Amino acid sequence: MLSRVADSLYWMSRYFERADHCARVLDANYSLMLNPFKSSRELRWQRIMSSLGVTAEVDSSDPQTGTVRLIGEARLLSSIIGCVTSARENASQVREQISSEMWERLNQLYHEMIQPSQQHNGDSDPLRLINVFREGTYRFQGVTDSTMNHGEGWHFIQVGKYIERASGLSGLLDAQFSMSAGADDLDWVTLLTSCSAFEAYCKVYTADLKPSAVAEFLLLNPDFPYTVRYSVEQMHNALRVLAGISSARKTSTIERLIGKLQSSLAYTQIDEIMMRDLHPFLAGIIEQCHRLHAAMHEVYIEYPIESVFEA
Repeated sequence: MLSRVADSLYWMSRYFERADHCARVLDANYSLMLNPFKSSRELRWQRIMSSLGVTAEVDSSDPQTGTVRLIGEARLLSSIIGCVTSARENASQVREQISSEMWERLNQLYHEMIQPSQQHNGDSDPLRLINVFREGTYRFQGVTDSTMNHGEGWHFIQVGKYIERASGLSGLLDAQFSMSAGADDLDWVTLLTSCSAFEAYCKVYTADLKPSAVAEFLLLNPDFPYTVRYSVEQMHNALRVLAGISSARKTSTIERLIGKLQSSLAYTQIDEIMMRDLHPFLAGIIEQCHRLHAAMHEVYIEYPIESVFEA
């Protein structure tokens, strides 16, 4: 596969997952932003911006204004519309590699979100546009899994999706637990809802909302799609297939990085993590995801031509 094709598929998937993560976080927290207690509202808004990594970009102390910008301001690259636009631009460069249904769904979602009738005019608009996006997300992800050949290109899509998800979930957990002083049950429910995980959590732990149990589920559960461990396992599976397909290239660095990250989640207990402090553990996951991205770029995107012919 051409490096430019792999790069476009990878970034299409990352941008779309980034938009989905932002939409889930804003959707879960929006009603709390209407809380009349100003100090509580400001703390939650700071937590949201920190988890999404957009503090400097948004630069708004008003949650309503900031939410509108994070949803629908096209000039803001980290907004939902900004990410959908970037995903669409990458998809347009590799239309021959994705299914026609994938392009149709992504293109349709883009036009649904930018049409004038969807622009923000009142307090009810933010959730309406989020709902438009989330419905489009389910359709796009469904046709991707169902209509695209699960070959090399599909595995680059999986790596992009899950490296973005692992980073996003780790940032969300870090922001929540770093500002958890005074957090109540509603805060923990909101965190789980941001990860589409409240019902799944209750099936494992009932409705006992202990912070350590929430951290254990979102970090270490291997079966639920919106947990860090599940995301890393899926990354590992996709990278293993890519290494086999690209056997002529030196993938040892990638294999070492993903193996180390997978082991750190598969062979540890939440008590050990909490005892050593959750923040450095989560920061380490994010850093390892950055290093994986850099290693993938070196091996699959900007590799020296000589490496293709090396045994």
